[in-house]
Amino acid sequence: MPHLVLLYTGNLEPEADIGGLCRKLADAMLTVKDERGAQVFPTGGTRVLAYPAAHFAVADGADDYGFCWFNLRMGRGRSEAVQQAAGQALAAAAKAHFAPLLQQRHVGLTLQVDVGAEVFDAKFGNLHPLFARP
Repeated sequence: MPHLVLLYTGNLEPEADIGGLCRKLADAMLTVKDERGAQVFPTGGTRVLAYPAAHFAVADGADDYGFCWFNLRMGRGRSEAVQQAAGQALAAAAKAHFAPLLQQRHVGLTLQVDVGAEVFDAKFGNLHPLFARP
């Protein structure tokens, strides 16, 4: 883990370059450092997944409003300062990405960071070893 999941209204699809947003957010996650200057999120474990909502109702319906919810879930053990830094890095990347669109239309953006208390956590794919340091 960390996983960043985006849920967004489908009406943003033609204008928001969601694929580009995912890459920018993943890159932002990889820049977060802890108090010792070490990379917080492992490269092989960093994932950004985006899902459009085909059906939605936003606000009063008087306009074609858009919305995107960003939810970062990270494992326990990171300091509150690191958690805040991760949130700030992601918020900055999202704000920069959506800035041009916010000049043209109304879009709600919400970012939340959750720290998980896992009851079971198994990692058994072959992606992590690609980025393991010898």
